[in-house]
Amino acid sequence: MFKASALTVITVLALAPNLVAQTQARPQRRGIEISTGAMLGYSNGVGIQAHATASDFAESFPVRARLWVGYSMVQPGNAHEARRIFINNATNGSPEKSGSTWDFALDLLFSTRFLSLENAYWVAGVRRCHFMGNFRYIGGNEDFDVISDHWGLGGGLEAHFRMSRTVDLVLNGGLDYFFASTLSGHDTAYSPDGDDVNPREDYTYGDADDAIRQPKYRPRLMLGFNYHF
Repeated sequence: MFKASALTVITVLALAPNLVAQTQARPQRRGIEISTGAMLGYSNGVGIQAHATASDFAESFPVRARLWVGYSMVQPGNAHEARRIFINNATNGSPEKSGSTWDFALDLLFSTRFLSLENAYWVAGVRRCHFMGNFRYIGGNEDFDVISDHWGLGGGLEAHFRMSRTVDLVLNGGLDYFFASTLSGHDTAYSPDGDDVNPREDYTYGDADDAIRQPKYRPRLMLGFNYHF
C-alpha cells in the first residue's frame, strides 16, 4: 500500500510541470460579455429602442442574445371610419388622431461575413407589441382609444463599426411580422375569429382592420450604438 501511494505521488510530481505549462498556455475566458445601447430610426414611424446584449457564452460560440424595448409614434388609421365602426355614425367635430406602439423583444444574432463586413450579424427573434390609437373629435365630444396586443416574428441584418475600445456604431435593418389580434375601442371589440363584442351595425373584423393601422408588416431601419463594459 505504501509503495502504491509513493508511486502515485511520483507520477503526479512528474506530470505537474506539463499540467502547469498547459494551463499557462491556454488563456482563461473572460466570461460572458454584456453590452448596452440605444438606436433611433424608422419603425413604422419615428422609433427609439434600448437594448442589452450578451455574448461569449462559450469559446468561439457565434451567437449573441439581445433583449430590447422600443417605442414608436405611428399613424393610427382613418378617424372617420374608426368612429363609425367603434361608436356611431356621427360626423360632427374636427378629428385629431395619434398612435404609438410599445415593443418588447428577444433577438438572436448570428455572426456572418455578409458583404465582407467584419462585424455583421443575421438577426432573428420574437416580438410582443402593444398598439394604441387615439381618436378625438373636437366639438363632437368624443375621445376614445383603439388598442391591440400582438405576437410577432422579426429578422434582418445588423452591422457593427468600432468607434473606440468600448463603443460601436450600429446599423440595423429588417422586417417584422405580427399576427392578427383583437381590436378593442370604446365598448366594442372585433376579433379575427369573429367572436366580436357589441359590434356596430354589420361591421366585421375586416372592416376594423382596414380602418385601423394596427401592426402587421413593419420595416425597420435604425442607427445607434453599443457600449461594452
